[in-house]
Amino acid sequence: MKIKLLLLLVLLCSSHGFSQEKYEPTWDSLDKRETPAWFSDAKFGIFIHWGLYSVPGYTNKGTYAEWYWNALNEDPNTPKKHRRERHEAITKFHNEQYGKDFKYPEFKDDFKAELFNPEEWASVFKRSGAKYVVLTSKHHDGYCLYPSKEASISYDMPWNSVVSGPKRDLAGDLTKAVRAEGIKMGMYYSIWDWYNPYWTKRQQKILSSGSLSVDTKAKGSKKSKYSKQEVAAAEAGLDKYIHEVMYPQVKQLVNDYEPALLFSDGDWWMDYKKWQTLPLLSWAYNNAPNKDELVINDRWGKVRGEHGNYYTTEYGSGFSDGTKPWEENRGIGMSFGINRIENIDDYRTKKELIFMLMDIVSRGGNLLLNIGPNADGTIPVIMQERLLEIGNWLNVYGEGIYDTKQWIKDAQWSEGAKPVFSKSDFHAGFPIYQMTIDPKEGDAVKEFWFSQKEDNLYAFSPEWPKTSSIVINDVVPTSKTIVTLMGCDKELPYVKTNKGIKIDVSSIGIRDLKSQFVFGFKLSNIK
Repeated sequence: MKIKLLLLLVLLCSSHGFSQEKYEPTWDSLDKRETPAWFSDAKFGIFIHWGLYSVPGYTNKGTYAEWYWNALNEDPNTPKKHRRERHEAITKFHNEQYGKDFKYPEFKDDFKAELFNPEEWASVFKRSGAKYVVLTSKHHDGYCLYPSKEASISYDMPWNSVVSGPKRDLAGDLTKAVRAEGIKMGMYYSIWDWYNPYWTKRQQKILSSGSLSVDTKAKGSKKSKYSKQEVAAAEAGLDKYIHEVMYPQVKQLVNDYEPALLFSDGDWWMDYKKWQTLPLLSWAYNNAPNKDELVINDRWGKVRGEHGNYYTTEYGSGFSDGTKPWEENRGIGMSFGINRIENIDDYRTKKELIFMLMDIVSRGGNLLLNIGPNADGTIPVIMQERLLEIGNWLNVYGEGIYDTKQWIKDAQWSEGAKPVFSKSDFHAGFPIYQMTIDPKEGDAVKEFWFSQKEDNLYAFSPEWPKTSSIVINDVVPTSKTIVTLMGCDKELPYVKTNKGIKIDVSSIGIRDLKSQFVFGFKLSNIK
């Protein structure tokens, strides 16, 4: 009997995965935690930027509309051109539409979400093929989409969606609807409040001014232009904000909503020691009700691409391989929050988005595609359309996307010089066509993207082959290998070559094609 009880205890303990591990507030300890498998298997998620900034829904093209409040308060003489231009555009718009005396916090009365139907949102997300959703529970303006008393107390006014505007728990309502569709729910949380009264803008400037050492005898120190008293007050303000606002808000999100993913942001200008994020992360790993599924990103104080369960890029190119789980996040247009000045030409087409998804998946990453709902709670039709178009494509080819991993190479390139792209090039729009179907003269293109699941290889061609056969290099078929066009029952004849495998596609007619672009071939039982 005792032996049976002992065995039962062993089984129970082993079934809890990470739950028996005790994580300390150090990177050495936290980095030992494995990333829950669901994240890398998901491949496609939906990001949602929605808040007070959705009321004006405006910025100059190519910039972020959710930075509206910050842009209004920007130094008009800032040397940074994009910030100066954004300030000029938003200030002009704001004064004309609302008047100089209208303050940003007054938007809370106009952010009503009166047409918000979480079940309709969740239905669209389900049909898009997304496996997880991430909602901005709080952006840099500090306004919360859940009942944070800390937000209202610190701002000394109604500063969450339950006590102002919509008068409802938007995060909670959406969480229930998303989970009802079998989709993972995550929360974005900005650790930075631009204008939280506990930690003034001047105090933030003091703490971001480089070396704060007033002890010029300390090795490597520089004399601060601020007094000891000013530095001490700034540090006290930060400490008050962290312990009376940030910590309680994050813990409320984790305990009350049990997000499968926690996406931190706003971290980039101070290191993790000042942000005091390590104790918070260790608390989450040790105490979250759903700690075995919880995934946390890398934005916790100048550690992007270094620490966290997964790495993130933003309107970027992602990473070259999948040795560490990673995610590229971007909007369908060039803003996360809705920007009503954008027109059809500013939105990526379904073809571009599917190309991006395939390129990211082939390199072992996830695509977190953002939508910016209107202040009334409706999702712009063009955004819904793009999501459903992706979903239609995934209905055919999802087998080669979900639960896959990187093959020995992410792509097969044609002859020619591989194009080189800078980070700024990618940020300007991810020149996916130049890499595939519209190269510069003499440049190579990606002929196929690859993914793998067990002993099955998936080869995705950006366009239908111009010849009756295709050649996929580095493939070693077996006697059991079968080649098919996904979405079609026809087996395709092939021969082994010195380089790989040559596949005859001449039997495929127009009626066999289930999409207009990105055609997936399945090669089963390869070595």
